[in-house]
Amino acid sequence: MDGIFNKEFVQGCSALGAGIAMIAGLGPGIGQGIAAGQGAAAVGRNPGARGTVMGTMILGQAIAETTGLYSLIVAILLIFVNPWA
Repeated sequence: MDGIFNKEFVQGCSALGAGIAMIAGLGPGIGQGIAAGQGAAAVGRNPGARGTVMGTMILGQAIAETTGLYSLIVAILLIFVNPWA
């Protein structure tokens, strides 16, 4: 194949796309850090609400982490799936 559809070009674009997809891991990391900090501050202000605060915080962090996991799956697919198979 010639031109823009040659194998090396597509593999290079796949690697670039995988790197860009992994940038999506920054958002969940920052968000989880903020949530953990706010959860610790809330427990510090009201130790009696520890169970409720921790449960809500862990649920929110699990939901936020799905974005990072989806970007990892996309990156792995871009790197290892062969479009010419």
